[in-house]
Amino acid sequence: MKVFMQNSFKFIRHYPFSCLIIVAIWVLCLIPLPETPLDNVRFIDKWTHFIFYGGLCTVLWGEYGRRHSSIDKWRTLLWIVIAPVIMGGLIEIVQATCTNGVRNGDVTDWIADNIGVVIGQLIGIPLALYLSRRNKAR
Repeated sequence: MKVFMQNSFKFIRHYPFSCLIIVAIWVLCLIPLPETPLDNVRFIDKWTHFIFYGGLCTVLWGEYGRRHSSIDKWRTLLWIVIAPVIMGGLIEIVQATCTNGVRNGDVTDWIADNIGVVIGQLIGIPLALYLSRRNKAR
């Protein structure tokens, strides 16, 4: 348990913006949302999921590139691709089972999450490569 806590604090210290985004995604996906004029925008919920996960992956890559001088392909595959995909699925399951009907889990939301993850990779990988090369030059 002690090692888990140490690793958790290290992750939070090294990836503060990513952690903030992760918490924001969980909160915003689980609280009841009021009616807004944006509700009239077609697929606004899907766009929101797409932006959440694309932004999360881009920020994760940016923070990773800022901290490292080279990219560990397997570690980043796990944490910056697979973990957000799993998190999106978990949120949909929690919405469907634990919100008493206030929020509902939707497979199409999870698909939008995954499209965001892919777009986040397309933006984030070049960003991380640039930042890691800059770290090597120092």
